[in-house]
Amino acid sequence: MADLVSKIDPDELVLSDKLIYLNRVSKVMKGGKRLSFSALVVTGDGNGHVGIGQGKANEVPAAINKAGADAKKNLVRVPLARSTIPHEITVKLGAAKVLLRPAAPGTGIIAGSSIRAVLEAAGIKDILTKSLGSSNKINMAKAVMLALSQLKDPKEELTKRKPPQGKTSEERGSLAEEIGVGEE
Repeated sequence: MADLVSKIDPDELVLSDKLIYLNRVSKVMKGGKRLSFSALVVTGDGNGHVGIGQGKANEVPAAINKAGADAKKNLVRVPLARSTIPHEITVKLGAAKVLLRPAAPGTGIIAGSSIRAVLEAAGIKDILTKSLGSSNKINMAKAVMLALSQLKDPKEELTKRKPPQGKTSEERGSLAEEIGVGEE
């Protein structure tokens, strides 16, 4: 999660939180079992900004509040190509492996539990996903966040490349607009 930390100011965005997973954890002590709660929350503005966070506390509301605060600290910007992602990506994080593939408009979000919650919070409307490996909700959500942070914006990539003979970077930018790459 350290490499996902960004400089996005959560106060400027209208964020909505969603609880993905709540886990009751017990610790055996001398006098009996001590219960605490662990929460995983996703927050996003539905327009290309999303973050996940974990919180642990002795009561459920406190754990959810801590997770929400952590999610706001870990916001990332997701490049969108209309209502989907710009390119296919596969990411492995621990034992969780996640495949994200762009889809045609009208397809919807084809994804399971925690992956769906993260993608909806990011504002992605059409995408095909597959969870390969671990089915742990926390690790799958972290793998999706890593994948979304590694997505490249096609317009920026075109401007970084060497222009073909006779074309300037501005002309390539207009070419990207013509084919509809990088539109939000």
